Amino acid sequence: MIITYFGREHFKVTVGDLVVAINPVSKEGSGKVAKYGADITLVTTNHPDYNGVEQTEHGEKVPFIVRGGGEFEVKDVFIKGFNTVTKLSEGKDPTSRGRSAGREKEYQNTSYVLTLDGIRITFLGALSVMLQPEHKEIIDETDVLFIPVGEDGFLLNPYDAYKLAVSLESKLVIPMDYNEKSLPIFLKESGKKVDPVEKLTIKRKDIEGKLGEVVLFVEN
Repeated sequence: MIITYFGREHFKVTVGDLVVAINPVSKEGSGKVAKYGADITLVTTNHPDYNGVEQTEHGEKVPFIVRGGGEFEVKDVFIKGFNTVTKLSEGKDPTSRGRSAGREKEYQNTSYVLTLDGIRITFLGALSVMLQPEHKEIIDETDVLFIPVGEDGFLLNPYDAYKLAVSLESKLVIPMDYNEKSLPIFLKESGKKVDPVEKLTIKRKDIEGKLGEVVLFVEN
């Protein structure tokens, strides 16, 4: 499995010929736009910073798009989504590295659990509140956790994000949607010094025995 990061909450996960895109930024969004072909595109929130599905159509590849809660099976990948409510800015989101905020609006957020290459992934999306016990039961256990780290009432604040990461007992923790204020707090809470990587290549055997290891990416 190869994980590549494009900023905000946009990740590309590749296993062999299978490409899964998660939360690509649209042309109207405040993050970097990246275009490539995907087999599956997951969208957690119908907001321009996360719903750029058109950016994951390229050549003959037209992705199966997953939006919202429920259970899905696509190309032998089983995906489960559950819904929460989040609050984001209709203009520029304050989590996006100092950009000004617009009017606050409530959105539905979907968190996803899926297994790729024997590795169980939990992608929390634009989560702004702590998970309920029933959400944690759905997650059950996770190998790789993608968690937002925000501030100013938008997305999980870095303290709550770290508490949630600890409670889920993930082997790897990948912070996302952070800024220059929220990320240092999260890393300080973790007590770990982290060197950013260009991309992450992992197999199941690579993460056995790990617990709470933070992975930070250089944006592509």
